[in-house]
Amino acid sequence: MSKFGILVAVAFALGSVGNPPALAQSQAAQSAARDGQKDFDWEIGTWTTSVKVRRNALSGTAPEWAQYDGTSVVKPLLGGRANFVELSVSGPRGKIEGGSLRLYNPKARQWSLNYASVGGGVLTAPVFGGFDGNGRGAFYGQDSIDGRTILVRFIVTVVSPKEARFEQAYSMDGGQSWEDNWIAVDTRR
Repeated sequence: MSKFGILVAVAFALGSVGNPPALAQSQAAQSAARDGQKDFDWEIGTWTTSVKVRRNALSGTAPEWAQYDGTSVVKPLLGGRANFVELSVSGPRGKIEGGSLRLYNPKARQWSLNYASVGGGVLTAPVFGGFDGNGRGAFYGQDSIDGRTILVRFIVTVVSPKEARFEQAYSMDGGQSWEDNWIAVDTRR
């Protein structure tokens, strides 16, 4: 198991990523019992996207948010075992364009979400996880900001067949506290 895998396993076991140990064990047992390959099928298509991005993440100062609006287009790949999200939003602070390659691992029964900004040209560190069967997906990973190692949590909530919410948060204390830095609300076109 990789260092990241050990970190996430320990964090879940201790409940330090925002889940009590019983809930973490229940989610692990549930994901082991179900095949989540179709968990993102509801999202295939074109969406109107409204995104709030925290410009000063983990700075210790009052949140400074930037607002962007545009589209998100989700396309299936490889017979549904993967998909690609193409994001294009703009606002007073500029434009964000990028893509997220989501890959399903049938042995682990979990997804990896891999994002790349057109401006940066590289993939960010992936987050790993899956859905609970009730329209909520939880994905966790490790990244670094300004040389500091952080945890990343990405939550997907299917509000209805026509609306979804995406929230990304960072933690510098092993998951004891989280700071939102990306909130998107998508509405089906």
